[in-house]
Amino acid sequence: MGVTIYDLAREAGVGIGTVSRCLNNHPSVAPDTRARVLAVAKRLSYQPHAYAQRLASKKTNTVSAIIPFFTNYFFIQVLQGVQDKALELGFDLILYGVNDPSQAEYYLRRSLMRGHVDGVLFFSMDLPDSYVAKFVQMKLPLVLVDTYDKRFDSFRVRNREGAMEATRHLISLGHTNIAMINASLETHPGHDRLEGYRHALEENNIPFAMDNVIVTATGKQDGFNREAGYSSMRELIKRRRMGMEISAVFIASDVQSIGAIEAARAEGVRVPEDIAIVSFDDIELASHAQLTTMRQPMYTMGTMALERLMKRMKTPDAKPELTTFMPELIIRESCGAQRSSTIAKRFASIELDRTEERLNT
Repeated sequence: MGVTIYDLAREAGVGIGTVSRCLNNHPSVAPDTRARVLAVAKRLSYQPHAYAQRLASKKTNTVSAIIPFFTNYFFIQVLQGVQDKALELGFDLILYGVNDPSQAEYYLRRSLMRGHVDGVLFFSMDLPDSYVAKFVQMKLPLVLVDTYDKRFDSFRVRNREGAMEATRHLISLGHTNIAMINASLETHPGHDRLEGYRHALEENNIPFAMDNVIVTATGKQDGFNREAGYSSMRELIKRRRMGMEISAVFIASDVQSIGAIEAARAEGVRVPEDIAIVSFDDIELASHAQLTTMRQPMYTMGTMALERLMKRMKTPDAKPELTTFMPELIIRESCGAQRSSTIAKRFASIELDRTEERLNT
């Protein structure tokens, strides 16, 4: 049996309450008493029981993450950042996967149970108004990720601006007939990315037409899935064959783009020669598929969110902070930019050779 606080109390000649206060650095203990107890603890190689420490400090060293579709590639990479930072800081992580709004409220209620967790990460959903007051009243630290509420610390990606940049890139390559494959407009990314696409077209005097947009609101993960991308691209190719001019597509997520490329291949449509594609997220599969995409700092969002939660635990009355991330355009083969650049260089080389020939004759 290991050394207990009863052993420390007997050796140091004090009560177990004094030993507990010394080990927890309570200010009411006299310095010489604390020094004597700590010296005994060191001599006896005392190791405090982790569970007992948590009870004494009224901390669980556990946080919960309430997240929709945690099998989604985006969330997997965000959660990797959360998990790695939790491991580094010595915290346990409880994952709650949400499939409908009622589940979100149930898991919020569980997290609010006193002594259950020390803080909560809430992902990609609107925080129910009924729970705002409860978190404020209980002073349970809460950080929102991929969503926003001015009353809480929040991390969000600038989806609208990222979609504008993606669409502008296609326009810069000479495309004016640009379609979009989107997911549910009930989601923040779906809504904001459509607005960014629309704005980029209109600022370049390209008419916006909802006929050019395929919204995949049904299916798993609100339409952010491979099957939705496949069926949506088949529909666009069908419209194209019926006369609709489409030379490029902005797709709301990489996972949809993977399905879209499969559909194009099955229909004999070449990417990017026939249809150029720019996507959003930059999940691990994007590089393998040679997708041009808007990179989100998913892993970084996860680590920073947990760091902010730790900070909130220490300073519960600090003013809430909003942190935003601007996606970065990553150019690969699917948009045709590299091919266009290669062709342009080839023609430039040919013209240079012709000029030299004329000068030499």
